[in-house]
Amino acid sequence: MLWPHVGTMAIASGGPPNHMSAQAVDKGRRRVLIAATSVVGAVGVGFALVPFIASMNPSAKARAAGAPVEADISKLEPGAMLVVKWRGKPVWVVSRTPEMLAALPTLDGELADPASEVPQQPAYAKNPTRAVKPNYWVGVGICTHLGCSPTYRPDVAPEDLGPAWKGGFFCPCHGSRFDLAGRVYKGVPAPTNLVVPQHTYLSDTTILVGADKGAA
Repeated sequence: MLWPHVGTMAIASGGPPNHMSAQAVDKGRRRVLIAATSVVGAVGVGFALVPFIASMNPSAKARAAGAPVEADISKLEPGAMLVVKWRGKPVWVVSRTPEMLAALPTLDGELADPASEVPQQPAYAKNPTRAVKPNYWVGVGICTHLGCSPTYRPDVAPEDLGPAWKGGFFCPCHGSRFDLAGRVYKGVPAPTNLVVPQHTYLSDTTILVGADKGAA
């Protein structure tokens, strides 16, 4: 299963330019227009609308090399999930409700690694919520089985997942299940919990993914 393409900008191609003679168009500007058109062709329509210059900082090459990226959570509602792209992978930010947090300790007996003993997270996220701030969970959205991207399923006891389901992530490729802290259930193909990347809070509404506090 391929994870949805997530980016940081969208450029809509406009209509044709005003009529003018070919001689009136500067060749240098024409070359720039051609180059810009090539960039537009490479941009998917699913990109979020932000200023073009923001997409250049950090550069695409720097992001591919692992440069930290910022996640704006100012509009993330309780129970919702935000997806950002880091190192070519989807990183999830889930705003967990009090009910979601209350359900986590009730699942320990059903999980393969409830205490996160396998180092799939930084030391500061080795806690019952696997988070810096309990109400926000940050995790890499790649299944630890074969690299598919699980589906976010916050609904409780849906018909297809059964009455014991209290919300989490379900991988439809091979049936692996994870709770809302990214902890893997027993008896599924995935061997370990989902990865929690390095991250820190720049403010109450901005998370820096890919760097620890003081390392940005």
